[in-house]
Amino acid sequence: MYRAVIFDVDGTLVDSNDAHAHAWVQALAERGRRVEFSRVRPLIGMGSDKLLPQAAGLAADSPEGRAIAARRREIFQRDWIPRLQPTRGARELLEWLRDDRLMLYVASSANADELQPLLRVAGADKLIESTTSSDDASRSKPDPDIVTTCRRSGVRRLRARRSASRAPDRSPSTFVAPPTDRRPRRSAQARFRS
Repeated sequence: MYRAVIFDVDGTLVDSNDAHAHAWVQALAERGRRVEFSRVRPLIGMGSDKLLPQAAGLAADSPEGRAIAARRREIFQRDWIPRLQPTRGARELLEWLRDDRLMLYVASSANADELQPLLRVAGADKLIESTTSSDDASRSKPDPDIVTTCRRSGVRRLRARRSASRAPDRSPSTFVAPPTDRRPRRSAQARFRS
């Protein structure tokens, strides 16, 4: 029996990938680094530690890299978050899963200060049990650190809920990959044992 689902936000719950790419392009251009949208867009989903070296040949922890990342965050929050829309059917899917008694988690490369506004755009801020952001992991996506941290947090919460119950649940903690349609399909499910 599945007990929880881990979602990403950008491109999954919120149609925000293009907005992130535009914010990166603008922040890089303001520092004199011309990088095409088409170069940045496929990198969205990675943290700045991976995106900046690939898009601009720049170390994210350099002074210029930190300045560009901070400026991108400002541009994204000021210019793009107010214009974002949820991914079609995202809220309904979350409500359906919650009503089916699954715990909902988010594991995102977004910074913590961007994550809550994105969840509000999706209408998910009151439906998500717990979130993990790039602030909670040492390496960003596509490395598994953010998802692993989220999964561990979820397993601890599931165990805490089980131990609070009088009848122990011996089933393994399991997480489901987000399905592409309203109903989860067996082929879209990924199982992890605790």
